[in-house]
Amino acid sequence: MKQQFIKEYKLQAKPTLRETRVLKDSGETFEELLNIYDPDTLPIYETAYVLYLNQENRIKGFLKLSEGGMTNVVVDPRLMIMCALGCMATAIVLSHNHPSGNPRPSNEDRQLTKKLIAACNLMNISFIDHIIIGCNRYYSFRDHGEMVI
Repeated sequence: MKQQFIKEYKLQAKPTLRETRVLKDSGETFEELLNIYDPDTLPIYETAYVLYLNQENRIKGFLKLSEGGMTNVVVDPRLMIMCALGCMATAIVLSHNHPSGNPRPSNEDRQLTKKLIAACNLMNISFIDHIIIGCNRYYSFRDHGEMVI
């Protein structure tokens, strides 16, 4: 009989020299995100980042979730949640950029946000905000009252 092997999976973190800041509002979150994004690629293609927070809204870490094309980026809720569980985060902020410079959300952005709220609710993780960055401006779903299913 042929022997079968299983894989061992590990979630690993790479330390960075960044202060573990408490995020009080969308403006502070936007400022922190600008420190994470590569300014050279913001006007070229979409990138999605997730901030992982503790109960005090202090940043535990972040993940570059994916890079996409000029008009979209894939956000996999399973990967986002897996990393939240791995670092024992109690809250999440999702962000992506619009290379056009206009941070106004698309219908797809709104549908994604509703899907992620439901996924986070299921796992008892607070989905605090979805922030879209465009040309030194941002759109906060929370500030616009869109963080409900």
